[in-house]
Amino acid sequence: MAQWATFLGVVGVVVVLLLALTRASTTALDSTNSTAQPTSRSTADQSPTTEPSSTATRSPAGEERSTAGEPPVADERAASDGPPAVDGQLPTKPDDDKQPTEPTVEPPASSTAPALSTPALLANVAVSQGVFGVLVVVMAWYTEIPAWAFGLAPETLTPGAVGIGLAVGVGLYLGNEAAAALGRRRGLAVPTELRAALAPDTAAGWLLLLGVVLPIIAGFEELLFRGALIGVTAAGTGLPPWLLVVGSSVAFALGHGAQGRLGIVVTGLLGIGLGAVFVLTESLLVVVVAHYVVNALEFLVHEGW
Repeated sequence: MAQWATFLGVVGVVVVLLLALTRASTTALDSTNSTAQPTSRSTADQSPTTEPSSTATRSPAGEERSTAGEPPVADERAASDGPPAVDGQLPTKPDDDKQPTEPTVEPPASSTAPALSTPALLANVAVSQGVFGVLVVVMAWYTEIPAWAFGLAPETLTPGAVGIGLAVGVGLYLGNEAAAALGRRRGLAVPTELRAALAPDTAAGWLLLLGVVLPIIAGFEELLFRGALIGVTAAGTGLPPWLLVVGSSVAFALGHGAQGRLGIVVTGLLGIGLGAVFVLTESLLVVVVAHYVVNALEFLVHEGW
């Protein structure tokens, strides 16, 4: 007999932990951005220190002498001994060693270097999401939640579901880009630090991202936010699925708080779209494929091409 309440209680704990991790990640990104200020130097400091250009004149004795910054010399004595005496006193010769020099300004060392490399960040995301996903699956098995409640009935696991997911994913990605563009016109922008940090710079890194990390993210988030929070909750409590679409989309949006206010809004709209597709198709596979397509296009378009 299915233990619906027990499973939904564990799902609630997972959602809370996920939101707490998101909050911690957002705080870390904000503190990094506030301290990662570019080194600003004045124009004088930025220009390299160079000696003024000089021209060479030849004294009557045939010796070359630089005239840069000095008055013209009248004769060889003036050129060698300095300016004439004043009031019967010989002036002292200027000491070149005591000339004021401009201090060399060294740029401050950066104290905001990323703690993890891109491969380490990818591995961290994959492991953390994978652990949560395994926890949900194990609890579903332990509490005897039927697969159909997650949208995993045999009739939904077909090549046609994959094709629908691909088409839905492209459509949702275009809508996602349109919403982001509209937000930018109104002065809002989606922070891209996290996406840039996860973007690989090698072919092996891209294979890891597209072949391992993004499938894990899409599978776990759809299992949790659509399969559990909509499918299982509706089957176990009798609540209207469309009401659960709204609630799960709010949690889904808050789980992406590192993307800023506009990112939360856009992700919430994406969650509503994925939730609607899940309710209409009753297929978890469709929304997993669609979610993966959205994420993959996001990285390929903005960080790859």
